[in-house]
Amino acid sequence: MKVLIMAGGYATRLWPITKDHPKALLPVGEKRIIDYILEKALELDLPVYISTNRFFESHFRPIAEKYGVELIVEDTLHEEEKLGTIGAMKKAVEELGMDDYLVIAGDNLFSFSLQDFLARYSGETLIAVYDVGDLELAKRYGVVVLEGDRVVAFEEKPAQPRSTLISTGVYVFPERVMGLLDEYLSNGNRDSPGYFVQWLLERGEPIKAYRFSEYWYDIGSADSYLEALRTLLRESHIEEIQISPYSKIIPPVVIKRGAKILGRSIIGPFAYIGEDCVIENSDVSDSIIFRKTVIRSSTIWRSIIDERCEIRNLELRKSLVGGHAKIQRGE
Repeated sequence: MKVLIMAGGYATRLWPITKDHPKALLPVGEKRIIDYILEKALELDLPVYISTNRFFESHFRPIAEKYGVELIVEDTLHEEEKLGTIGAMKKAVEELGMDDYLVIAGDNLFSFSLQDFLARYSGETLIAVYDVGDLELAKRYGVVVLEGDRVVAFEEKPAQPRSTLISTGVYVFPERVMGLLDEYLSNGNRDSPGYFVQWLLERGEPIKAYRFSEYWYDIGSADSYLEALRTLLRESHIEEIQISPYSKIIPPVVIKRGAKILGRSIIGPFAYIGEDCVIENSDVSDSIIFRKTVIRSSTIWRSIIDERCEIRNLELRKSLVGGHAKIQRGE
């Protein structure tokens, strides 16, 4: 078996913060999304590969070297050129050969052990499923109906979901199923794992489900990103920073090296402050502030502010601010 982490998307729903940075490398607490996935994957003692694109290849090379994994690089530089997930899986098979594949979406954070997941694998397609608890929310995903652990119905993004149990971005596809990728794509089907699973079930391929609870996040929006931060940021991590005696830090927070917390500022809870940021006379909570951003006399709540921004005399709530922005009210 081979492990294939899919990180070739351009994450347009999170632009502008992902316009020049892959989503899998976004920080969630002390670690990046890819770190959480790789740590689980490397416990399996299986060969691990990251599938990405030419545009983001240089971002992933240091990670591949650090963890001792390999890259599969699709030759695309723009969103309109990219392969979909199934196309990228097909490319991986062409390079690595036929095998059973554990396929993991590179923007997914999940609570379960991959060792426990693979213990359920019996040679049939296996998918990880999670109860989102809301029929409206389920419409965004592949909805699953089970009898025991066997999938008896699957519909991608249904208008009227039959359950709140949905497929997440973790699958095991046996070798015989990987051999169907060409047929699936050549018939004009959508290049998406959910539609592929639906197609497999419709043609009689047996599919089993591994059901888990606790947490799962598909980091596809600012809200899901911030919710993941709240769940996974359990302990504070504060590097070498400058903090005034009048400022206060409410854990848990991550504050990276070189940051300056000046004046009467309050940081946290659930705040990520990047390298070399300056926070002065401001209140920052439930938010992610990327490196070299300056915030003065402002309140920031449930917001994401990209690198090298300047925010002055503002109250920002549920906002997403692109890099190099300068926003202020008054002098």
